[in-house]
Amino acid sequence: MSQKAGVAGTLHGNGALAAGGSGRRVGDMEVREPILHVDMDAFYASVEVHKDPSLRGKPVIVGGRGGRGVVTSASYEAREFGVHSAMPAITARRLCPHAVFLSNDFESYQIYSERIREVFLSFSPLVEPLSLDEAFIDVSGSVRLFGEPVAIGAQIKRAIAELGLGCTVGVAPNKFLAKIASTRAKPDGLLLVPADEVEPFLHPLPVGALWGVGETTAEVLRRLGLRTVGDVAHVSRRTLERAVGDSLGAHLHSLASGLDDRAVVPHESSKSVGSEETFESDLDANDDILREILRLSDRTAGRLRAKGMCGRTITLKVRWSNFKTITRARTLTEAVDTAAEIYAVARDLYTRLGPDRPRIRLLGVSLSGLGPGPPRRQLGLLAAAAPRWEEATRAIDDIRDRFGDGSVGPATLLDGPS
Repeated sequence: MSQKAGVAGTLHGNGALAAGGSGRRVGDMEVREPILHVDMDAFYASVEVHKDPSLRGKPVIVGGRGGRGVVTSASYEAREFGVHSAMPAITARRLCPHAVFLSNDFESYQIYSERIREVFLSFSPLVEPLSLDEAFIDVSGSVRLFGEPVAIGAQIKRAIAELGLGCTVGVAPNKFLAKIASTRAKPDGLLLVPADEVEPFLHPLPVGALWGVGETTAEVLRRLGLRTVGDVAHVSRRTLERAVGDSLGAHLHSLASGLDDRAVVPHESSKSVGSEETFESDLDANDDILREILRLSDRTAGRLRAKGMCGRTITLKVRWSNFKTITRARTLTEAVDTAAEIYAVARDLYTRLGPDRPRIRLLGVSLSGLGPGPPRRQLGLLAAAAPRWEEATRAIDDIRDRFGDGSVGPATLLDGPS
């Protein structure tokens, strides 16, 4: 087994970590590494393998399967051939032609994500989800019941394994370090960064390990002779601020010193709910474009109601065939949650783009300005009809819950390709 943990510890085959003593005390509640970052290993691909055990040990690639699809997840067997997330599916097929290619099953991924979150919440109420497959957990108040943070991390790994999935856990004094620890320990690892060993762990890493450092910023730092996190930590804050701006410079200087005072924020509500689609062939005919906007409006409305929410701001996203992307939005005086209401606005936003436009590669419809649903309707001429619409949408949701999303939908969609 390779020594992935460096100064912080040694990873073993079962994913556990043997950490050096760092003087932590649980009895009097001194906990210096209370933050866990848990990241599922090849989550979508792992769910597919758990659903179909015959796939175990095979290269599995999940994502859009058409010529314009992208990889959303790849098993580690597929990654050995150079396949990775966000890679065009056509490239993945060239690198690993014998792989099993599967379409995304987001309904299943959501179900497994909820089960995983239940595991996290069984150890601490302070869980901050970052996506379906990763979260920060503050276990500072859990040590009396479950033991030291590293022991809690091991228990979480075992509970996730009972679901048939694998995960990696980083344990550290703050969110930034915990995230780096889990990244370094992949896959199926558990890595502790003790509070008194932060610098030996952090400073040898490349500057790209710092949050906020992309290719452009990395090049600016390299021109200053700064190639490692340690280099950034030892240059003056003012130098960084002059090079990359006051806000980013101060941010990078703090991170390079291992400082991150952000708290774990549990139960952060959704900022938007939406759907988007990249098309196999660019769309040009207005009828086809409007049909897809209706399909996306219907899908978005269903997701909104499933979350028990409604929204006031409707946004249309368009990516042209030249890859330029634009958005157009409108905020309503009242919140909405039905496909007809969302489509009426999205259609008008599209129409206002005018006839002289490139072909369309991608469309998206989303709602923000969210609140609890169903929306409260003002009394007016159509007030008497509102209960009928609400009854109809509830009936649609019930049918879809029983028979699937494709079981019922707007009649207009029956005339076009599915």
